[in-house]
Amino acid sequence: MSNQQRRATPVLLPTESGIARAYESTNLADAYSIELPTEASTNPELLARFIFSHQAPWVGNLMTVRDAVVGKLGLKTAKQLASLGAASGTGRLGIFKIYSTSPTEVVFGEDDKHLDFRLSILCTHQPSPEGKRYLTLSTVVHCHNLLGRLYIRAIAPFHRLVVQSSLLRAARIGWPSATEA
Repeated sequence: MSNQQRRATPVLLPTESGIARAYESTNLADAYSIELPTEASTNPELLARFIFSHQAPWVGNLMTVRDAVVGKLGLKTAKQLASLGAASGTGRLGIFKIYSTSPTEVVFGEDDKHLDFRLSILCTHQPSPEGKRYLTLSTVVHCHNLLGRLYIRAIAPFHRLVVQSSLLRAARIGWPSATEA
């Protein structure tokens, strides 16, 4: 796959995504798209699990720092989110609750006292002779209060780096094939 195909490109939030209208107002909304090779799976939940299970070590380090800070503010830490999922028996994608799945999209996220957010992994096909296929990772955040707005302002640059890095890392490692779905 060429370097052009391995770029995580900022795109508009897909209108067909289930999170496009998740909140009346958003404090952060972004989307990044990457081309999938022809042999790759387009199962959005499989691809999401692949992305989150192959995070770079520095992402884990950032989460450790985040948890140390937000835990003191009474917000949910990654460890607390993981234990919530284990106790509830509900569908989880890593530490996040799964809200909906379809053949082309998985929507997941969390609600907390400072903000609610949703993530989407959407697989689409370009209507062209080449029939290119894309994975788009989108995020929408709705803040409830000043703490939420300060939090999202502080983490937004890191969020963008993590999303782009995660997509590029998954492409470098090699996406799961359609036969693995």
